[in-house]
Amino acid sequence: MKPPVIHGKNGVSQKGEGLGRASHYISLTRLETTGEVQLGVRNFQVTGTSWMDHEFFTHQLDAEQAGWDWASIQLEDNTELMLFRIRRKDGSVDPFSAGTFVDSHGGTAHLDRDDFTLLPVGPVWTSPSTHATYPLGWKILVRKLGISLESSTSSPSQEIPSKGLLPSYWEGAVSFEGQEQSTPIRGVGYIEMTGYDRAVVALR
Repeated sequence: MKPPVIHGKNGVSQKGEGLGRASHYISLTRLETTGEVQLGVRNFQVTGTSWMDHEFFTHQLDAEQAGWDWASIQLEDNTELMLFRIRRKDGSVDPFSAGTFVDSHGGTAHLDRDDFTLLPVGPVWTSPSTHATYPLGWKILVRKLGISLESSTSSPSQEIPSKGLLPSYWEGAVSFEGQEQSTPIRGVGYIEMTGYDRAVVALR
């Protein structure tokens, strides 16, 4: 329903200091979707919109980066947001955190670390598998766009646990409510969180 979005600057989404600590990152933020969901013996015809990401890179995090929080958001005015913050081991937010705003026509605007805040609020959920504690609510501010949102989820248990070198992920469906230019707005999306059971191992 919209052109592909290429995130980052000049096609490169930088994730850390130095050559190679970056990715090529492409999103299709509004895919018209139809299908069928089967629950037990019942079939349901469904329609909606989907979001597809593809990201490929040479390295993951550097040694001082512990994990990341990522959000994809489809707002009801036909705009979208992708935001991520990289958490450092000292508790700070990495300056290479970034995002992208997609307008209703498919035009994009890159967001630097200082252009937005992505803050955990509200309740938490502790995994019985990994014992990681994840924030279930997030507050998002993009001041220059006049966007203020808060997320919630009806399903706290959306963790994908890992016992190997790969990180455990909390990946799940969320909904958003807030304001855009003082007008109430809602949306749906997806939150991904890593590094809450242990710091993500830096691949070299």
